[in-house]
Amino acid sequence: MKHVIKKVAFSFMAAILLSACGGKEKKAKEKSSEEVKANSLEIEKPQLTFGFIKLTDMAPLAIAKEKGFFEEEGLYVSVEAQSNWKNVLDRVIDGQLDGSHMLAGQPIAAGAGFGRQAKLVTAFSMDLNGNAITVSNDVWSKMKPNVPVGEDGNPMHPIKADALKPVVTEYKNSGKPFKMGMVFPVSTHNYEIRYWLAAAGIHPGMYTAENVQGQIDAEVLLSVTPPPQMPATLESGTIYGYCVGEPWNQQAVFKGIGVPVVTNYDIWKNNPEKVFVMTEKFIEDNPNTAVAVTKALIRAGKWLDDPSNRPEAVKILSMSQYVGAPEEVLANSMTGTFEFEKGDKRSMPDFNVFYKYNATYPFYSDGIWFLTQMRRWGQIPDAKPAAWYEETIKDIYRPDVWKKAADLLVAEGKIPATDVPTTDGYKPATADFIDGTTYDAKDPIGYINSFAIGNKD
Repeated sequence: MKHVIKKVAFSFMAAILLSACGGKEKKAKEKSSEEVKANSLEIEKPQLTFGFIKLTDMAPLAIAKEKGFFEEEGLYVSVEAQSNWKNVLDRVIDGQLDGSHMLAGQPIAAGAGFGRQAKLVTAFSMDLNGNAITVSNDVWSKMKPNVPVGEDGNPMHPIKADALKPVVTEYKNSGKPFKMGMVFPVSTHNYEIRYWLAAAGIHPGMYTAENVQGQIDAEVLLSVTPPPQMPATLESGTIYGYCVGEPWNQQAVFKGIGVPVVTNYDIWKNNPEKVFVMTEKFIEDNPNTAVAVTKALIRAGKWLDDPSNRPEAVKILSMSQYVGAPEEVLANSMTGTFEFEKGDKRSMPDFNVFYKYNATYPFYSDGIWFLTQMRRWGQIPDAKPAAWYEETIKDIYRPDVWKKAADLLVAEGKIPATDVPTTDGYKPATADFIDGTTYDAKDPIGYINSFAIGNKD
């Protein structure tokens, strides 16, 4: 009998304990549910289609999809490769794509009067750095004697275009034009290769209304080649060098057809590269969706900048529906190294940056740099007052959307508050360029006028 009483008493106490635990668990679940509800957004358009070009720096889109960051925001996203940058631009403007991986210069040009006009905006900068300039083996053999050598016997980097200048002169004297490729007239690549050449006194050509190829007074003829076609175009001898993003510089090394001579990290340290773009109308009609997309992309950038995740990122990017390049080619730049001459692999941990250094924040100063280059080379044909540069970029770069997304991620514990910059949208003036010229975005006219080659205002 005592045994029965004890058993009943134990069962009763256990029931009380279980009830208490269940109550705590229920309250915890309710609290968690309330927190989710407080931070969730009413998504206006959950089914989305985004575009990209097959380049390593499309990675935030691939990661946001493959790691479930889009779905966690209530978004069901299709990510589709596009044939070229013009197609990307046209399909976003025409509404066939809800948004896309895009050249930083594209939404800026669309709002500043060069090329097809439209009201495009970016709330998310996809990455820093990631490009390089590659030359053919023949051109490299002629450049190499002009490059200083370090104690290890290898060329000293960064290699300036001064080493290329005698080669260009040799071609000119023999009546042979020196041809190089870049990916689009308003691409970072176009401005980077122009900057590199002009810093050595090599004229890369001017744009006019009559010459949209930008080859007026050019000592080097620059032409457009889609990124995946760069190595084959170099190999065929159609061009003698190019500026492109990865993996197409490392592909030239692997194929033994060319040598990367300088990265854009050395042309402009931690320069902005691609952006994610939507139309102004899309953001006005779907403000919560735009914030949710930005949240997912910020999370993807953070995931990518954890070095332990890079090998997995390489595997994902190597998939045919994304970049589709071999893993070993992608890994050459994505895992903290970069190979110049075959076998000359160097540590370059910041070649691809997706999150640190506030990489995802759309700084006005980054956008103004592109405007100064458009004016420098004649894509913006007329002089503009300094205020125009700020007014124009504030219609295109939308840090307010980024801030809403980041604040929600902080509240959800997904990023630390210290990762949200306190800024007026302008980075401090910097001289981290290959020629040491200081860039101050608050003095765009002074910056334009500081160069020996290019327009003066």
